[in-house]
Amino acid sequence: MPKNQSDELGREEILEAEYGYIAQTAFQANEDRARVSSFYLLAVGSLVAALFSTQLFDRNFDPVFISSAFSGLFFVLTVLGTLTTLQLSRLRAAWYDSMLAMNQIKDYWLHQSKDKAFRNAFRWNTESLPRKYKPNSVSYYQTVEVAFLSGITFGAAVYFFQRAVGYDCPVCNWAFTIVFGLLAFLLQLFIYKINLDK
Repeated sequence: MPKNQSDELGREEILEAEYGYIAQTAFQANEDRARVSSFYLLAVGSLVAALFSTQLFDRNFDPVFISSAFSGLFFVLTVLGTLTTLQLSRLRAAWYDSMLAMNQIKDYWLHQSKDKAFRNAFRWNTESLPRKYKPNSVSYYQTVEVAFLSGITFGAAVYFFQRAVGYDCPVCNWAFTIVFGLLAFLLQLFIYKINLDK
């Protein structure tokens, strides 16, 4: 086999192998994204169900202790929500990097191809690739779910904290709970956006 034909075959095999690897990493990022958000939803649901099905409401327990414990547990769930949001943003970024790498290989192939009509075969190219931060995407909607639950858990943490320290003003308690829950929700979405706008 002539040397230049052997080199060409080697380049084609390397490009195909690289393209296959990149496609696999993009697929894995999507799979991991689904697993991460599902794990958080199950963790929150299971822990909340376990908390409210226990005998912690027995009158033998100190109400300050119960409120403090609930506040701490709901705060931990909020921290887990923040970590989940960070993971979702990193997985979206990993998917986007894989798409850029695939498009780089496609651009090379198109540049080498003598068939100009072949360019119309691809829906995405480097210029038309969806943005890394895209509010109308599955990744964003998963983040909204996590942020919503994090807002609820942080609001609950604030509510039980107020009960633990003996702050008793029903209107103020609910106002602080709602405001801090809403702020936690918005902060989660901001964390997601800021990590993808880099």
